[in-house]
Amino acid sequence: MEAVLDVVGEIPAGRAMTYGGVAEVVGQVLGRGGPRQVGQVLSRAGSGVPWWRVVNAAGAPPRHHHASAIERLRADGCPLVADGTRVDLRAAVHRPV
Repeated sequence: MEAVLDVVGEIPAGRAMTYGGVAEVVGQVLGRGGPRQVGQVLSRAGSGVPWWRVVNAAGAPPRHHHASAIERLRADGCPLVADGTRVDLRAAVHRPV
């Protein structure tokens, strides 16, 4: 759980990661977990990290927090697709070093 929160906490403003991308980074460290587990951690303990910067593979934030997440992503300066409903992952994806 802490590894997920650490990775998400490091996503800079104006950038985003997919659930799978977070899981990949965490998996390299812990050797386990997947996108669904990342979502579960964020739903239970993610209020202290920039949870809105984690989106699905299509660039969409969680359905039940969509409006709030899009508002926060805009405020962060994150590139969105033309209709403003999801992140432009080609321009915004964060790849931790």
